[in-house]
Amino acid sequence: METKYTVGQYLTERLEQLGLGHLFSIAGDYTIEWINEHIEPSSIELVEEVNELNAGYAADGYARIKGIGAMCFTYSAGTLSAVNAVAAAYAERVPVVVINGAPSIKKRLTAQQTGFIYHHMLDGETDLNIYKNITAAAVKLDNPDLAPMLIDLALTQCISQKRPAYIELLEDIVQLPCQPPQGKLKPTAVIADDSSVSAAVTKLKTRLESAEKPVVWLGAEIDRMGLHEEAKALIKKLNLPYVTELISKAVVSENDPLFAGVYDGQASSMLTQSLIANSDFVLGLGVWLSDINSLGATVDYDKTALVSWDTVKFGTYFEAQVPLSSFIASLMSQSIQCSTTQRIEPAQVTPVEHFSGAISYQGFYDFVQSKEFINDNVIVGSDASLNFFGGILLKVGAPRGFVAQPTYSSIGYIGPAATGLSLAKQSHQRVVAFTGDGGFQMTVQCLSTQTRFSLNPIIFIMDNGVYGVEQWLYDAEIFSTDQAFFESCVLHRWEYSKLAEVFGCKGWVANTYDELENAMSAALDNVDSPSIIQVKVPQKSLPNNAKWKKK
Repeated sequence: METKYTVGQYLTERLEQLGLGHLFSIAGDYTIEWINEHIEPSSIELVEEVNELNAGYAADGYARIKGIGAMCFTYSAGTLSAVNAVAAAYAERVPVVVINGAPSIKKRLTAQQTGFIYHHMLDGETDLNIYKNITAAAVKLDNPDLAPMLIDLALTQCISQKRPAYIELLEDIVQLPCQPPQGKLKPTAVIADDSSVSAAVTKLKTRLESAEKPVVWLGAEIDRMGLHEEAKALIKKLNLPYVTELISKAVVSENDPLFAGVYDGQASSMLTQSLIANSDFVLGLGVWLSDINSLGATVDYDKTALVSWDTVKFGTYFEAQVPLSSFIASLMSQSIQCSTTQRIEPAQVTPVEHFSGAISYQGFYDFVQSKEFINDNVIVGSDASLNFFGGILLKVGAPRGFVAQPTYSSIGYIGPAATGLSLAKQSHQRVVAFTGDGGFQMTVQCLSTQTRFSLNPIIFIMDNGVYGVEQWLYDAEIFSTDQAFFESCVLHRWEYSKLAEVFGCKGWVANTYDELENAMSAALDNVDSPSIIQVKVPQKSLPNNAKWKKK
C-alpha cells in the first residue's frame, strides 16, 4: 500500500532542506501531533524552551549564524507571547519561521457560528492579522491542496527578504495528503537594472579615485546577504581603511590591518571618529542608519554614498535597482586606484598590572581585553545596555563573531539568543555574552534551557542595580552628579551568581579584578553547562565612550 505524503511532512522537509537543525518550541495541544509525527523522526532536533519570548530570541540568535531559524508554539497564548522577539527579527532582517499550531476548521466554524469559545481562541483570525505586520509573509494552512504553495511562498519570502515568516498550521491539516516538494527553495533574485548598476559604479568609482582620504563603511547587509568574502576581496582591492557599524561589528575579522574600528558616532574611539571626520568620501555598503548605530552624530550625506539592498544614494544623486551584490561585483571588475593617505593607528591595550581593587564599567572591558579573553574562537554577544559601549571597542577576531540587536534594542535579548548561538556555532567556538542586570532579569530562564542541553555560554551580568541604559538615554547627567536615579530605573537586587544553584549550572561573583580573573578562568574550564559571572560595578560607573552625553 502506498504511503501518503502529508502537509506536516511537507513543512518538515522544506525546513530540513533550508538547513534547519533545531526547532525552538513550547509544548501545546495544537502542535503536539506535528512535533511527534514529523519533527521527532526528522533530522531537526527539538529544543524544548521555557517560554515563547526566550524561544523567539534563541531562534533569532540561531538564524544569525545558520541563515534560518524556527520556533513552534500553540495558538494565541503561545504565539502572541513571541511577538516582541519576531518584531525584533523583522526590524533587524533575521530569517526566522514561526509555526503556529492552530484550532481546526471545525472549531473555528463552531466558534464563529455559535459563539462557543475554545481555549486560546479569540476570533480565529487574530494571530494571522497581528503577524502580517511583522513578517515578510503570513499564511494559513487550511487547505491541503494549497498548503505546498503557501509553505513555499512563506519560506521563499523569509530567505529572500531575510525577515520572519509566519505559518499557521491547523491541527486537522497536519495529516492530510498533499503533493511532495518539487526541487529546492532558493532566494529570489533582486532585479538589477544593468544601466543603473553601470552608472552608479562609474560615479562612485570616480569619486573614490578623486578622494584624498576615502574610507569604506561596511554595514549589516554584508552579513544578511552573505557577502562576507566579496566585501573582504573589495577591501583588499581598494586597500582602504574600513569601519563597521555596531550592528555589523566583526562582519569580517577585526584582525584585518585595514580595520579602523566601529563607527558609532560619539561612542566610537577617537581614532575612528577622527578618521571619518577627516575623510572626504565614505563608501557605505549595506549600512543601516539608526539612532543607536550613529550615537550623537549626524551622517554627512554630501560625502557619504550609501549602497544598500537595491538603491544608491549620494547627496542628491539616486539610482534604483542597483543590488548591493551587483554593485560590489561590478566595482570589483574595474581597474581602480585609490589614495591611501589615511593611516590606521593600532588601539592601545591597558597593561594587566594596571588593575586592582573594585571593578568599574570601563575597567571591566579593559581587563577583558588585556587578558585576551576574547580570542579568535569566541563569538561575542551584547545586550541592549551599557554593554553596547564596551562592546564597540572590544576587539573581535572571529569573522561574524559579534551579535547584538541595536536597531530594535530590546533588553533581555542576548541571554536566550546565546542559546541559539551555542547550538549554531562551530564546534571549536565558545559564546561569551555581556548583559545588564535589568535585561537578564527579563529572560533569566534561558539558563534552564542551556543547562538542559549542556550548552556552555559564559554570561557576564553587569550588576549595577539599575536600568542604566534607560537612565542614560533619558538623562545622562545623573551619572556625573549626586542626584538619585529615577525610581523607575532602580532594580530589585538579585544574587545572580546563586541562580546557578537553581538552574544546575555554575556561577561566580566578582567584586574585584582578582575575583574576576579567577571567575573567568573557572568559567573557561566549565564546558558542560552555562557559566554566569556576576560583576558588581558602582551604580554610576560608565564606560568612557558613554560619557559624552550630558542630557
